[in-house]
Amino acid sequence: MVSDSQQSVVVIDYDGGNLASAARALEEAARLSGMAATVEITNDPQKVRSADRIVLPGQGAFADCAAGLAAVPGLLQALNDAVDHGTPFLGICVGMQLMADRGLEHGETKGLGWITGEIAPMEAKDLRLPQMGWNELSFTRQHPLTEGLGNHPHGYFVHSYALTGEASDDLLATTDYGGAVPAIVARANRAGTQFHVEKSQRVGLRILANFLHWNPAGA
Repeated sequence: MVSDSQQSVVVIDYDGGNLASAARALEEAARLSGMAATVEITNDPQKVRSADRIVLPGQGAFADCAAGLAAVPGLLQALNDAVDHGTPFLGICVGMQLMADRGLEHGETKGLGWITGEIAPMEAKDLRLPQMGWNELSFTRQHPLTEGLGNHPHGYFVHSYALTGEASDDLLATTDYGGAVPAIVARANRAGTQFHVEKSQRVGLRILANFLHWNPAGA
């Protein structure tokens, strides 16, 4: 097992967008937290299986991202195998949404089924959609991924669909946009942020650093 100071991190390449910026943010988070980490963008199933940590970015439509993930032979199976065996996982934006049971964007599309709920159009009366820009995070419970974020942290959001019907035990934080919108979720070794951590400056880098040091088995 690789020590905490030498982590191999894969950013899954499935035409989901924001890959390079996510990789750069992970490298910066590792540097700031004193960790020697190798970060690689890849769609190689074997590299996904052997990684110490897996990150799934995403932007665009749920159905398109799900199709991109399924299009690479063996990739989806490798992702499920790795995460089922305890590899820490972080989904970003649509990468988080794919963790749900299904998405309702451009029809109904099956998700990974790792957390309860579905991805549905946001109900934000009198507010512009997509939600685009900075919004405050309100924590629902303590978790290693949200340590050290300080008072009134903000994340950078870009989305018009959101998780609904979620289990309260899966929820770490919400944001207010015409009502409470799930912003961070986690179950066992699987976690996700609706906002773009790679664009969320200090808060995003702290969450990524927490993820790099996160030990779900020891929590």
